[in-house]
Formats: sequence, structure tokens, C-alpha cells
Amino acid sequence: MRVKKIPMRTCVVTKEVLPKKELVRVAATKEGIVSIDLTGKAPGRGAYLKLSKDVIELAKKNKALDRKLEVTVPNEIYEKLSELIND
Repeated sequence: MRVKKIPMRTCVVTKEVLPKKELVRVAATKEGIVSIDLTGKAPGRGAYLKLSKDVIELAKKNKALDRKLEVTVPNEIYEKLSELIND
């Protein structure tokens, strides 16, 4: 019997290694377009975040996503991430 491996990813803020399903991917294209990638398959550089209000606020404050994605992440992205938590 084969054991199915669970894909693990690291949150750019907390540095916790968690199952990919528990994180949300934010992707940036070469053109600098930033989007929330709910499929995990969008092209471009990606960074994973734990979906928690504290983590999102910290990511915005310390510009963790900006550094990881090498672009300036617009405020709308942080707003959309916060909306995902409330749902």
C-alpha cells in the first residue's frame, strides 16, 4: 500500500511548515501583477501565508510578501486576504 504524501509549504511570516491546504498562495507574475491564487497553480513567483488576521497584518507591516515576491503588494490583496478569513 502506498502512503500518499501531503504537500507541505512554509508560511512566509510565521515560518511554520504546514499542509498546503491550510495556507493561501499569493502569486506575482513577471509583469508585477499580484493575485491571490486559490488553485495553487497560477504562474509566477508564489508565497504562502497562514490565513489568520494576525499573520496578514504582520505580513503587511513587515512587507514579507513584498520581499518574497519581489514586487510591491497592493493593499487590495491584504483586504481580500482578510475577507477570506471572515467567510
